[in-house]
Amino acid sequence: MSGSFAITPRGPFSLAEAATFGFGQRDSAVWDEVMRLAFCLDGYQQQVGVEVRQDAAGVHGTVRGPAGVDVEATARQVARVLSLDHDGTEFTRVGERDPVIGALQSVAPGLRPPLFYSPYEAAAWAVLSSRRPARAMMGIRDRLSHVHGAVFELAGQQHAALPTPEQLLAIDSFPGISPDRMERLHGVARAAVDGLLDAGRLAELGPEHAAAQLQAINGIGPFYSALIVTRGTGFADVLPVNEPKFLALVARLYQLPAPPSPQRLHELAEAWKPFRTWAAVLIRAATGRLVDADPARFPPLAAGAS
Repeated sequence: MSGSFAITPRGPFSLAEAATFGFGQRDSAVWDEVMRLAFCLDGYQQQVGVEVRQDAAGVHGTVRGPAGVDVEATARQVARVLSLDHDGTEFTRVGERDPVIGALQSVAPGLRPPLFYSPYEAAAWAVLSSRRPARAMMGIRDRLSHVHGAVFELAGQQHAALPTPEQLLAIDSFPGISPDRMERLHGVARAAVDGLLDAGRLAELGPEHAAAQLQAINGIGPFYSALIVTRGTGFADVLPVNEPKFLALVARLYQLPAPPSPQRLHELAEAWKPFRTWAAVLIRAATGRLVDADPARFPPLAAGAS
């Protein structure tokens, strides 16, 4: 063990919701009250493993890593990954202003957006998963991490962290990764080495400028640049206006005749500020639960509306 840390959430937070969320860097699994994280520490020079637990006193992390690993930096990164670097009290007020968001919060209490470990890892996942089955590429990324990254024993299980950018640049080929995709991964690694994927730098640029700059990386287009910026850096107030599935969910929840136009969506989302990202993630993650709890209240859209 390299050290430990504690985080006191401001506002509601559920580690179980984060651990079972299921998205690009991990798959949802049976919840055993431990969230296991293995990742490249910000700066991308070394990897670290963390066991995260929650009790009545707060969130606690046990760090597994090389001697001298920066425990405080690890704690800051874990806080960002779990969206614990924000005061969630105001998000509770969003639910008070908007009954739909409030209803979603009631069926998914404490759900905050879990992020990718870093913009670097989000960009690597974007390149790996583009036009490929997500589950298959998760397996390939896991094997790549076990062979070329760092493996940690976390609460009785082995978890591997992605290779650092320098380690990734030293890999010429890997089973399941085509030569052109490997070259794009190398482009991501070079961008990370050059500082273009530094989370602090992207945060200072703001979501629009950051996304525009990331499109200079080969293989990163508008969709994935937005994903990297929003889910890799942690902007809390970005509204997705061009995601058909999200728009269809909004139409169903707000009983609209069709998916909203960008202008109508901005009007609806005014009440969600300054947590429009959080609200959008909650809508995607919890609409099914809410509909299951009260299907008569949320009938599906008319045929052809979505």
